[in-house]
Amino acid sequence: MIRSFLTVSTGTLASRLLGFARDSLIAALLGTGAVADAFLAAFQLVNVVRRLLSEGALNAALIPAWLRVRDRDGEKAASAFAGRVLGTVSVALIVISIVIALVMPLIITVIAPGFLGSATLDLAVANARLMLPYLAFAGPVTVLMGLLNAQGRFALTAFSPLLFNSALISAIAALLAWHAYANFAAWLLAATVGIAGLLQLLMLLSQRSARLATPLGVRFDKEMRGFFAKAIPGMIASSGPQWLMVAGAIIASATPSAVSWLYFANRLIELPLGIVGVAMGTVLVPELTRAVASSDRDAVAHAESRALELATGLALPATLGLIVLAEPIVRLLFEHGAFGADDSTATAHALMWLALGLPAHVLIKALSPAYYARSDTMTPLLATAKGFVVAIALAVVLGHFCGASGIAASIAAGAWSSALALLRQGTSEFGFSVDAAARQRLPRIVLAAAAMGALLWLTTGLMPTEAHGLIRFIVLGLQIGAGIAVYGLLLQILGAASWREAVNALRRPA
Repeated sequence: MIRSFLTVSTGTLASRLLGFARDSLIAALLGTGAVADAFLAAFQLVNVVRRLLSEGALNAALIPAWLRVRDRDGEKAASAFAGRVLGTVSVALIVISIVIALVMPLIITVIAPGFLGSATLDLAVANARLMLPYLAFAGPVTVLMGLLNAQGRFALTAFSPLLFNSALISAIAALLAWHAYANFAAWLLAATVGIAGLLQLLMLLSQRSARLATPLGVRFDKEMRGFFAKAIPGMIASSGPQWLMVAGAIIASATPSAVSWLYFANRLIELPLGIVGVAMGTVLVPELTRAVASSDRDAVAHAESRALELATGLALPATLGLIVLAEPIVRLLFEHGAFGADDSTATAHALMWLALGLPAHVLIKALSPAYYARSDTMTPLLATAKGFVVAIALAVVLGHFCGASGIAASIAAGAWSSALALLRQGTSEFGFSVDAAARQRLPRIVLAAAAMGALLWLTTGLMPTEAHGLIRFIVLGLQIGAGIAVYGLLLQILGAASWREAVNALRRPA
């Protein structure tokens, strides 16, 4: 399981790093004014769709259903079922894309009511419509990726998203070299989003993965209706962090530049969340589905315990690091071109509050597969809805008094509300299995992370006030490197991890 986890995490890390490069270039190209707010509001809508369909979300329904058909009726029947899913999802998303294009002004008004009555609304609608072709390509991409994951083949699905960010980076670099004016640059960049989705689909179709879904068919019969009844709640629940950001953007749209500050702060949250959370959703669902189907309680306990250890061990130090080093990280990554020092300060403050919700987001990713493996997608959906309501209610109040930082704190509170709801429901319904090893290791992991956070806090004065460029990069790199080294050493000393055993386990045949 850890080998698969590392494969997915490595691919996600590479994609997120390209995403940072992309967003740094967007910040330099568009800044944080009306054009940037319009583009990022539209792009956030596309990102929600990406999370709804990809990054493990569709696994919640597709993998358990496909495994059941394969185990009951054989490979040929499973392939035919996958073909019907692929064809039906593709046709449905084309129709949905057309409908969304027609009502896009209403959708943008709902997700960014502060744009109403301004030219920013028209800009956002135009950008969003140009991005819509991506939606039609994302559906078949996700089905093919889910089929590969169901068979334990994670490498291609982990690295295929690199094409999306590579295409956008190429377009932004060309626009910066061309010195294109902001409105035209935003439109051209929005159109590139659909092209990026097409490239990803073509790459998957060129592989043998396409043969996992044949013959291709389109049906809305009882079987497909049952599949979608499970899939839609699961997809919405799996994209909980993005829905919480949408909740924040709804309130932030009334404050100039707040949408941009929250967006760039959230991009930093998505790095550890992607590395840990996406891998959890991708690897745990097939692992737990097999264990639950075979009534293997030991396998269930092992998977859930290791997932909780990995989630805590990676999310907690990331949270402390982002809180302590928020401002130097933001300045290094985004303070270029039209993105100024005041923007860095506002974004860093939002980042510190958003980081408080990171452990909750990762906990949700670790808990939700236990429901999905039991074909329960409604409970995670209800937990996500609860978090959304909490975030909106608090953001109305805190956003009024504290601006973007208050909205960020509301998003973190919404995440914890969802996580606690899942934990309470699961404990009473079927009981989460945590083995003795996990009960021993978890407190030690927390202690090691706290020591690492203290070290980072003690070294915050090392950054020269007027440092720029290479100096900033070197000092920040040394701080992060020292923090990681101390954390790893403490995990070994405290007995929370044995690096030799881990390496030996990875070397064993799968």
